[in-house]
Amino acid sequence: MKEDDYSREKQKKAGSFDLMSFDGRTFAGLPEPMLKWIDQNGFDIVFVCDDEGMIQYTSSSITRMLGYLPEEVHGTSSLAYLDPCDVPVLRNRINSTTEWPQRFHLTALDNRGKHIWMEASISFVEASDAPYYIGVAKDVSDKKEIEEMMFRSEKMSVAGQLAAGIAHEIRNPLTSLKGFLQLIQAGISRKEEYYKIMVEEIEKIETITSELLFISKPVAENKETETIHEMLQDVITLLYSQARLQNVQINFEKGQNSSLLCDRSQIKQLFINLIKNALEEMPNGGKIDIRQRQADGVCIVDVVDEGPGIPDNVLEKLKEPFFTTKKEGTGLGLMICTQILEKHNGRLDILRNETIGSTFSVFLPVMN
Repeated sequence: MKEDDYSREKQKKAGSFDLMSFDGRTFAGLPEPMLKWIDQNGFDIVFVCDDEGMIQYTSSSITRMLGYLPEEVHGTSSLAYLDPCDVPVLRNRINSTTEWPQRFHLTALDNRGKHIWMEASISFVEASDAPYYIGVAKDVSDKKEIEEMMFRSEKMSVAGQLAAGIAHEIRNPLTSLKGFLQLIQAGISRKEEYYKIMVEEIEKIETITSELLFISKPVAENKETETIHEMLQDVITLLYSQARLQNVQINFEKGQNSSLLCDRSQIKQLFINLIKNALEEMPNGGKIDIRQRQADGVCIVDVVDEGPGIPDNVLEKLKEPFFTTKKEGTGLGLMICTQILEKHNGRLDILRNETIGSTFSVFLPVMN
C-alpha cells in the first residue's frame, strides 16, 4: 500500500474525514496534491462540527497551532478546547443568532494548557443529511499583546486626566477629618457623633480611590457575572467630581438590572471613556443622560450628551486608531471601546442627535 493510501486509510479508521472530501463530496474538485498542500501549509484551522458541537473535521494546522492531531480531536466536543469563561458566551450567541457567518473572539487551550487568543468566523450550513457548523480560526495572540499595550497606555492617560478632579474631591473630606481631629484633641464633647462623620468621610475617600486604582491594574481577562447598575454607578461615582467642576449634571435612568458575563474592569473602562468623552464636549456645562434598558436578550446603554455634535464626515472615522478631534487626545479611546465590545460580543453605535449633542449606544448580550 502506498504511503498516501495508508495515511488516508489510517485517517478513516480513526474516524476523521478524508482530506479531499467531506461526507463524500470533493472540495471544489481541486486536484489531490493541491488540496494536500493547502491542508499542510495553511496557518488557520479549518473545522467542521455537527449541530451538537462535536468535531467532525479539522485541518492539520491544528497540530501546528494547538499541538493536537486531527484524529485526536475527532468526535470530541469543540467546547472542551475553549476557556470555560468563553463557553456560556459562545452558546448564548450561537443559540440567539440567525445571521451567518458570525465572528467570535475566543481563548483556546493547547495540549499543554496554554491559552491561545483566537479569532474565528463560523457559519451554519444545512447539508442534505444534517446541519453543520463550519468555520476558520486564526491565532491573534500577537495582535492581542499590542492591543493590551495600547489599552494600558490609554488607562494611564485617563488616570492622569482624572487626577485633578479626584484630588479636589479627596481634599474636602480630608479637611473635615483634620478639623474633627483638632476638635477631639482640644477635648470637646460629642466625640461619638464626630466619629460617625469621620468614618463617613473616610468611606468617601475609599470609594473614590478604589475606583481610580482599578485603572492602573494590569490588563487581564477575568469574565464573571456582573450587574450593569453596579458597574455604571461605580463609573458615575468616579467621574462625579470632574462633572461637578465643569458644571455638568449626570442623570442615570435605570431599566432592568441586566446580568452580564464580562470583565468588570474592561466594561467600566468602556463607560469611563464614553462618559469622559461626553464631559470633554461640554466644557461650559450641560447634562449627560445615561439611559439603560434591556430588550430581546440585549442590554442597551445610551450615553447622551449636549455637546456640539459630530459632523457626518467624522462619524465613520471616530473608531479608527489615533484619529481624534481633540487638541490633547490620543485617538485611542473609542478604538479601545470597540475592541472591548468585540471581546464581549457587543457593539457600539454612534449617532448625531436631531437637536443637540451625540448619542453613544452600547449593546451587550445578557446572561440567560
